[in-house]
This record gives sequence, C-alpha cells and structure tokens, in this order.
Amino acid sequence: MDLFELSAALVTLAAFFAFINHLYLKLPTTIGVTVLAILFSLALIGVGNFVPIISSRAEQIVTQIDFSEALMQGMLGFLLFAGALHVDLIDLSKQKWLIGLLATVGVVLSTAIVGTLTWTILNLVGIEMRFIYCLLFGALISPTDPIAVLAILKQAGASQEFGTKIAGESLFNDGVGVVVFLGILEIATGAHDFDLTHIGGLFLKEAVGGAVFGWIIGSVAFQMLRRIDNYQTEILISLAVAAGGYAAALALHLSGPIAMVIAGLMLGNQGRQLAMSTKTQEHLDTFWELIDEILNSVLFVLIGLEILIVTFTMRYLEAGLLLIPAVLFARFLSVSLPVRTVGLFRSFTPGVITILTWGGLRGGISVALALSIPAIVGGKAVAEREVIVAITYIVVVFSLIVQGLTIGKLIRYKVAQQTGDASLVDDVVL
Repeated sequence: MDLFELSAALVTLAAFFAFINHLYLKLPTTIGVTVLAILFSLALIGVGNFVPIISSRAEQIVTQIDFSEALMQGMLGFLLFAGALHVDLIDLSKQKWLIGLLATVGVVLSTAIVGTLTWTILNLVGIEMRFIYCLLFGALISPTDPIAVLAILKQAGASQEFGTKIAGESLFNDGVGVVVFLGILEIATGAHDFDLTHIGGLFLKEAVGGAVFGWIIGSVAFQMLRRIDNYQTEILISLAVAAGGYAAALALHLSGPIAMVIAGLMLGNQGRQLAMSTKTQEHLDTFWELIDEILNSVLFVLIGLEILIVTFTMRYLEAGLLLIPAVLFARFLSVSLPVRTVGLFRSFTPGVITILTWGGLRGGISVALALSIPAIVGGKAVAEREVIVAITYIVVVFSLIVQGLTIGKLIRYKVAQQTGDASLVDDVVL
C-alpha cells in the first residue's frame, strides 16, 4: 500500500470506530477509539488462527507504518500546537514553578526510579536486560503524554487549576523527556560515552534552543497577523507555524515539541488578544479543534493496531503488569517532591498529588520512542528492544483505558471531599 492508501485506511477506520463509540460505547473519543482498535486487532489475530492469510496481511500492512516517524516527525507538531493554543498563559504563569520542576526534576527522578524498579522486576521474572536499557525505558515512560492528557481532560471535568497543572506539565515534560531519552540512547548504543557536559549541552541545545526558536517563529507570526484581518490567511499562517516551524526545528536539531508549545502559547494568548478579530478567533478555534480531533483519532487507532506487531510472551506480560504499579509509584514520588517543595512557599488544593499522579497518562509518545530504539547496533541485534516495546505497550494501554476512564471521577471525588457536595461523587468508581 502506498502512503495515500495507508492514510485513507487509517482515516476510514478512525471514522468508523468514532461512530461506533459515539453510538454505543459513549466513552471519551480517544479511549473508545483505542479500545475498538485493540478489539479489532485481537479479532484479526483470532481469525488468523483459522485463516492465516488475513492476520499475516494485516501485520504486513501495519508493519509498513512507521509509527515513530508518523508521530514524532509528523502529527506531534500539529497536536502540541493545537493543545497549546487553548492554554491560558496567565493561569500557566501562576503554576510556573511547579510545572517547571515537574517537567525537569520530576522527569529525571522518575527516569531513575523506574529504571531501577524495572531492572529489579525483570530480574525477578527471569528477563535479562542491561541497566542502561532499563533507564531508557524509564526515560520514555516517565513523561506524561500531552496528547492523551489534553484529549481526556476535555471530558474529565477538571477544574481550571487542576487542568492547568496537568496540561501545562504534560506540554513541557515530553520535550524534556525526549532529550533525556536521546541522551541515554546514545550511551546505550555506544554512540557517546556518559558525559554530563555532553548531556547538559544536548539539553541546552534541544530544550532551550527549541524554546527560543518557538518564541521567534511565534513572534514573526504575531507580527504578520497584526497586519491583516482575513481569517483564511491567518489560519494559513498558523498552519505554517505548526508545519514549517516544527520541520525547521527538527532540521536544526532543536526540540520541535517545545518550539510548538511556545509558539502555540504565544498565538493563543498574545496573538488572540492583540492580533485577531472575533471572527478570526472563532474560525481559528474551529479549524484547530477539527485538526486535533482528526489526528487524535488516527493516532489512537494506530496505537490499537500496533498490537498486531508487538511480540508478547508470558514473561513480557508478567513484567508489564508488575511494572504498572511500579511506574505509578515512581510517578507518585516524582510528583510529591516538586509539590512539597513549592508547597513551602504557597498552598495547594488538597489532593493535588493524588490527581497529578493518576492524571499522568502515558500515550503515543512513549510507544513511538520505544519503537525508535534501533533493532540492530554494530551488526548485533538489540534484544532489549523487543522487551521494551512490549512492556511499554502494556503500561500505555493501562494508562489510557484505566486511568483515562477514572481520572474525571477521581477529580470529582476530591472536589466533593473539599466542598461536601455529595452529588459530585455519583457513580464514582475508584
């Protein structure tokens, strides 16, 4: 199948699954589409036991899709830009210290904790994996996925305070997480020895350079928007920022995700207030909401279909299930330290640690990073890749379905505890 045929098939599946979900399941779109895509994949595998050509053909088609490239080199820029457009910069600035610590110290701390727990658990179930690859898994699973978080928060009933904390952290920590992942991957593959100076330089170039680049393209776009009042052209400019800006950042070896977040925040706040008419704002919001919904649906269909090409063994399943509480425990510790540190200087709503822990969803970015690990290094197969892909998939699916379906109820439960309004806890299942 060529690129157009693959794209057409994915969009068609996304539309069909979204239709079935809306009509019958009535789950949040991202979760419903993921569940249906997984069930569809399992059905193909089941049918393949009787008609092998069906499952083998399906696997062949899915193998043609480079999930990592499709997300990291394509969809991610649009999704992050669309998400950042709707984040209030004033609310974000009130949480800047907490978000900054969660996106930096929190990611590094979680990487170390998950890496250590992973090495311990894998040894317990009889899977050998070098410690550096355990840290690599920690790096790719520690950042919360802004795509999953933003999509589910829309329907989770999160207050503005909680929404800003969770969304703000997720928008920034994936960029930091990717830099940490790349640094550890270089060490694991032998491309570079462990060197804090090199890792620090990589962080400055990728993360800080990405932020500066995002500010530059956001500023240029803002000046262009101020000079015209034509919503078609203004939407085209915003599209150029998301597509051209992301491609340019990657070409310059800067953090495209962070660049898109900064540019999106600028156009969604300064640009919206000072450079757009009410008509333009309405059309811009509608356009980017559609882009967001379409790409989200396709992305989560892809996540569901990946089960066709992921290798699962009983040991992998056992390790993945044991790692679910381990990853949550690491998330709890990495959230507690920043919250308690910032809490010395300001007060937080009770329950913030619990909500940030459970609301730290993992999604497509973790799967994409796992699949980006090279299968062969120096002419030798990387046995760890298969293990990492399998356990990543298990943790991600649990996060999306279980945490995604219950985060709204958890938030309402915590709010009810604070307000004493028992009506808010109807149908709560924790």
